[in-house]
Amino acid sequence: MAEKKNVKGTAVNGVKKAGGVAKEFKDFISRGNVVDMAVGVIIGGAFTAIVNSLVADIFTPLIGTMLAGVNFNELGVTIPWGNQPYINFGSFIQSVITFLLTALCLFAIIKFINAFKRKEEAKPAEPPKPTKDQELLTEIRDLLKAQMEE
Repeated sequence: MAEKKNVKGTAVNGVKKAGGVAKEFKDFISRGNVVDMAVGVIIGGAFTAIVNSLVADIFTPLIGTMLAGVNFNELGVTIPWGNQPYINFGSFIQSVITFLLTALCLFAIIKFINAFKRKEEAKPAEPPKPTKDQELLTEIRDLLKAQMEE
């Protein structure tokens, strides 16, 4: 059986060298998509905190006021048997409102980005400038055309 040469990051007898895995991982991490996704997750977490505060501190009290002073956090039912568990459906309603507002905000952001991309794509691309060779050939063609017409 012939022995294979070991080049950094390649397989030797079917086993991948550790440096190759590290290089693959480095390439994977340094790709734009992974970094963009990480930034998106971090910004999404901060955005979620903003939307949660918007719902809990502004919208839920306003909706509660419109519904004759209902406080959603206090909406719930105690079940009268067993250890009498408390089902807090007001908190669930608040979470649904948070989800809907988050989805609405994301929809608006994506719609804005798509509209911006369409405007960008709608711009006609400028034709490439002729190279030096093409300019010289055009001059030669024009000179030959002028000589033929004389």
